[in-house]
Amino acid sequence: MAGYTQHPTGYNYGAPPPSQPYYSAAPPLYGQHHQQSTSPYNAHVASPYGVPSPSYGAASIASPFAALVPSTFPPGTDPNVIACFQMADMDGSGAIDDNELQRSLSAYNQSFSIRTVRLLMHHFTNTNTRRIGPREFTQVFYSLQNWRANFEKFDRDRSGRIDALELREALLSLGFSVPHFVLDLLVLKFDKTGGMNKAIEYDHFIECCLIVKGLTEKFKEKDTTYSGYATFSYETFMLTVLPLLIA
Repeated sequence: MAGYTQHPTGYNYGAPPPSQPYYSAAPPLYGQHHQQSTSPYNAHVASPYGVPSPSYGAASIASPFAALVPSTFPPGTDPNVIACFQMADMDGSGAIDDNELQRSLSAYNQSFSIRTVRLLMHHFTNTNTRRIGPREFTQVFYSLQNWRANFEKFDRDRSGRIDALELREALLSLGFSVPHFVLDLLVLKFDKTGGMNKAIEYDHFIECCLIVKGLTEKFKEKDTTYSGYATFSYETFMLTVLPLLIA
């Protein structure tokens, strides 16, 4: 299935393998358009995707600040994943917070900013509780392997960074058609050198893709007819955008 990675556990995870898109990679219908709303309390904007498709990632929860339900490891979880979680869960509470997850991931993979870690937690819980259990930790662990493969696929010069053109290709492979001026803004935002390299590194690549993916999926929830347009109440718009901005 597109957008899923099948693991020995039988569970599916949110980041894509490099050969599979989240959505269809067909040319978008509305990727270059934007319509202004006449009301300051209703956001009416164009869709960056082209065709209807299922939504992936964490299950929808009524409030982004809802309490996280305790979880357990999926059957057949790699013992190394379990050991990593147990080392991070120093108090044996059955859950780890954002700082504990950051230390665990940085020790195993590479250094991640606390913001990237919080966005990963939000992606797999759809909450801002900043605590995850064994199931969510397993999803994060496996998803990062796929994100790394996806990043390296488009980092063709092996510089450890991808520029705007490579980012565009990476996002297209996930089914997101992002206008060039938006790509430039994304690279400027996530370039650790403040725009000198005009490229982004792996951890900020994850953050960038999670924001694009999260906003697109929320938009699609409202665009029920796949017309390329959606109407949000002011409250819904704020609850859609703010969790991704303040992670």
